[in-house]
Amino acid sequence: MTGYCYANMFQNCSSLTEVPALPATTLADYCYNSMFFGCTSLTTAPLLPAITLANNCYQLMFGSCTHLTTAPELPATTLTRYCYYLMFKNCTSLTSAPEISATIMGTWCCSSMFEGCTSLTTAPELPATTLNNSCYREMFKDCTSLTTAPELPATNMNNYEMCYYQMFYNCTNLNYIKTMQLTSPTKNQMCEDWLYGVSATGTFVKNAAATWDVTGDSGIPSGWTVETATE
Repeated sequence: MTGYCYANMFQNCSSLTEVPALPATTLADYCYNSMFFGCTSLTTAPLLPAITLANNCYQLMFGSCTHLTTAPELPATTLTRYCYYLMFKNCTSLTSAPEISATIMGTWCCSSMFEGCTSLTTAPELPATTLNNSCYREMFKDCTSLTTAPELPATNMNNYEMCYYQMFYNCTNLNYIKTMQLTSPTKNQMCEDWLYGVSATGTFVKNAAATWDVTGDSGIPSGWTVETATE
């Protein structure tokens, strides 16, 4: 692969239903950027076996594929800057998200990844405990069918600006979240408006060692029951 090699290749091919195999395991900057953007008849994505990613490699790859119902597995464990940025934005028929195995995060790597996926009911596990600036920013924004957030195991958030910024913004049915962060969610705007517009009632599970008590859209939603994590 070389930089930009397949970028925008099938953009807005609205009748495309079958896709080519993409066997590359090492990617280059922007290589698949917007490759199938606007392919509104596409229902199934190609396999993406790449382990070594590159900056912006999958950015907007399936953006606005409004009939896409199945997402490919994402086996990479190290993410790069903007690699999954907007990858499935406005895929309004997508009901489940692929597992994200990555534990090493790049800046903005998963930002807006599933924004506007209004049929998404199941979120992927997010195992990373060391984050990066804006890594999950707006990741599930406007996912109005999502009821349960993935567990957020990271504890030390001090150095990661806007990592959860508007992460679940306007997820109107979201009613459960478990986060292990120890520091105040208002530090570095890391959680600014992250739970704006969620369900009026729900359960918020907090690290037993956390001392902060911030309520509202940037903390624990008013009206939610607070529980202490046992593990």
